[in-house]
Amino acid sequence: MPRPLQIIAGVPAIGFALLAYSYLTLPDVRPLKTSNPQTTAFMELRAEEARAKGQTPRRVQRWVGYDHISPDLRHAVTIAEDDAFWKHEGVDLDQLEQSLELDWARGRLARGGSTITQQLAKNLYLSPSKNPLRKLRELIIARRLEAELTKTRILELYLNVIEWGDGIYGADAAARTYFRKPASDLDPSESALLAAAIVNPRLFNPAKPSRGLLRRQQLISRRLSSSGERRESAATSSSR
Repeated sequence: MPRPLQIIAGVPAIGFALLAYSYLTLPDVRPLKTSNPQTTAFMELRAEEARAKGQTPRRVQRWVGYDHISPDLRHAVTIAEDDAFWKHEGVDLDQLEQSLELDWARGRLARGGSTITQQLAKNLYLSPSKNPLRKLRELIIARRLEAELTKTRILELYLNVIEWGDGIYGADAAARTYFRKPASDLDPSESALLAAAIVNPRLFNPAKPSRGLLRRQQLISRRLSSSGERRESAATSSSR
């Protein structure tokens, strides 16, 4: 039977082995610079869930470039999901610390706090589990994405692959499903509603918004309007 000291001595070695395994088995994100992913780990998971229920997997998706997505939607999504997106390098350390502190206090991994880059890493390559090793891989992949891709490309990928309802993926599919228009034509109110639904797209339905979804929409709309006014004021001042 192993002695306590032997067990303690073996912990660092196990930790190092886990770190090495996580690093060596990470995906190569460099092709994403020029190629759009044909599928994602999250899409495959949803397809497996549907087949397990005897259903035909549903997937509605139409890829569109960054410039063909409404600026209002791009801004509303960063407001709702990661307001420090343009400043951090894949991981918001302040938000991560708050998340870990809350999880520690609760004795479980529950709080989100993931950046858009982390969410993209999870969607593309991982699973929604709360496994600490999975979270570690997410953090490393997020840093790799930030090192290899521009912020604009990361946001473009994110807005084209995230789930926006049962079998609905990406901004254009969501815009056409819920508003019968392309993603480029979304107005601020529609953009805020779609951004509000991201937190739980299988619960919040933009076609039949609940009170909770409408409250989130209003909060995002106010911030969207406020930031728009600040940009207009700054532009006016600089033109004088």
